[in-house]
Amino acid sequence: MIEKSDSDSRSAAFHAEAEGALSEVDVWFGRSVLPLEAALMEFLQHNWRNKSELKDFRQEIYVRVYEAALRQIPERPRQFLFATARNLLIDRVRHEQVVPIEAAADLEALEIAGDAPGADRVLMARDELRRVQAALERIPPRCREALLLGRIEGLSRREIALRMGIAESAAAQYLSRGIRALVNVLCSEAPTVGRKP
Repeated sequence: MIEKSDSDSRSAAFHAEAEGALSEVDVWFGRSVLPLEAALMEFLQHNWRNKSELKDFRQEIYVRVYEAALRQIPERPRQFLFATARNLLIDRVRHEQVVPIEAAADLEALEIAGDAPGADRVLMARDELRRVQAALERIPPRCREALLLGRIEGLSRREIALRMGIAESAAAQYLSRGIRALVNVLCSEAPTVGRKP
């Protein structure tokens, strides 16, 4: 029989104590979180179109959940896991600051709609939109067309010229005149609350 030295015994005791401190979280994680992996991946696939990022998301979610469990084990692991996943996706969308259409499949599922403006802001925005639409009707047709193609559809001057059948320099002039005309019309009108279109 081989006897252990004091240093081996102390080392083994230290490792056993360290494992004992983490074992409760490890057991909880293995029993409560890992069995949810298929549902988690389905959730991620449904809410994020870039499939190459899903495994990284899963790992980041696991890290966040595990680190939180080290402080306090959540009572509802499924809800905690999916709340963490949702928050990670929201963080990623906010981090990118521009949400390409293909990036998020269902923003409502991510509960970004919770940041939606109140009814008063929606009404004010609609009133402002009506003002802009009315102002657009008051500027010359070719300037309006160039402005809509450039600022609404996002076309370049060359694309505007092709679409309008004019030279690129003429498209630039129409665009510039259209912007000035729109600003002049909007600045000459005093906005009124509750105005009808």
